Amino acid sequence: MNALVSELLAFIARPAVSDDDFNALALKLFAHQFEHNRPFQKFCQGRGKTPRVVKSWQDIPAVPINAFKDLTLSCVPPDTCARTFMTSGTTRGDVKGRHFHPTMAVYDASMLRNFAQHVMQGDAKLRMGILFPTEVLMPNSSLAHYLALAIDHFGTPDSAYYLDENGLRTDALCEALQQAQDSGQPFALLGASYSFVHLMDALQARGQTFQLPAGSRLLDTGGFKGQSREVPMDAFYDQLSATFGVSRDQCLNMYGMTELSTQFYDAGNRTVPSVKRGPHWIRSRLVDPLTGHDVPAGERGILAHTDLANFNSVVTILTEDVGQATNDGFVLLGRAQGAQAKGCSMAVDNFLKAAQV
Repeated sequence: MNALVSELLAFIARPAVSDDDFNALALKLFAHQFEHNRPFQKFCQGRGKTPRVVKSWQDIPAVPINAFKDLTLSCVPPDTCARTFMTSGTTRGDVKGRHFHPTMAVYDASMLRNFAQHVMQGDAKLRMGILFPTEVLMPNSSLAHYLALAIDHFGTPDSAYYLDENGLRTDALCEALQQAQDSGQPFALLGASYSFVHLMDALQARGQTFQLPAGSRLLDTGGFKGQSREVPMDAFYDQLSATFGVSRDQCLNMYGMTELSTQFYDAGNRTVPSVKRGPHWIRSRLVDPLTGHDVPAGERGILAHTDLANFNSVVTILTEDVGQATNDGFVLLGRAQGAQAKGCSMAVDNFLKAAQV
C-alpha cells in the first residue's frame, strides 16, 4: 500500500501524462482493488472482468455510487483508516455512503494541485471567506475537509469561516467584504451553492451589495439537490455577479462528490451549463447505466469517472449525473430522469446482487 501511495503521489505531481501512463496505473489500481476489495471482486467476476482480461481503463467495471451506502468498499479494514467521509444521506433517508481513506496524503495532494491551478490562477494567497462549517463541526464531510485545505494552504491570515452552528455570520462577513472593497485587495468567497443563496437572501433583505476588487472570485459547489427550492443556473450566477460585483467569468463551480477523491472545475459561468474539466489523474466517460457501454458520440449519457486518487475504494464509479461530452471536458445536464434513472437503479441492484453472492 505504501508503495502504491508513493507512486500515486509522484503521478499527481507530474506536469502531464500520456494515455499509456494513465492506462497502466489505472490497471494496476484495478488489480489491487480486485485482490483486496471483496465485494468489488465478486461483482467483476460475475461480469467476467478480471485483471487477466481487462486491458484498458475504459473496461474497468464502474461501481454505482449508491453501492457506497450498502457495502464496505475498502481494500483495508475501515477501522484502520485515517478518515471516513460520509454522504449527506438526502436521497435515501438516513443511509449514508461511506468512503474510507487509509491516508489523506493522496486526497490532499489531488485537491491542492488541482485547486491551485483552477481556482488560485497564479495567486499564492487570497483573503478567503468560507460559507460552510469547519471540520470540527462536520468531521465526516469531504467538503469540510476540502475547504479546510483551501483556507489553510491558500488563505491569508485574515481569512475566516462565516457559517457556524448558529448559521450565517452575516454581520462579520459584511464587514470583511466591505474591508476588501475599500482596500482593493481581492477576496475569495467559497462554499456550498445553497449557502450562497441564503447569504444573498440576507443581503437582499438589507438592501446591500458589494463591488469586490478585480481578482476576486466566488466558488460554489453542490448545487441544490435536496434543498427547499431550486434556483435556475443563469439566475443564480446573475445574482452572484450583481450582489458581489464579480464577473460571471470569476463565478466558478466545483463538481465533486464524496465517492471521488478528485474534483472538476469550470473556467467561470459566463454561459451555462459550463464545461467541467479534471486534472490528468481523472478521466470520464458517458455510458448507458445498464450496459456500462459508452453512448454514441454526441449523445447524452450517465457520467462514469475513473479517478486514480481513489486508490482504496474503487477506481471507477458510475454517477447518477447526466452529461454530454465537449472537446476538452463535459457539461452537466442534471440528474438522471426516466429511463436513465431506472437504468441507474438497476445498475445498483445488479451490483449489490453480484457483490453479495
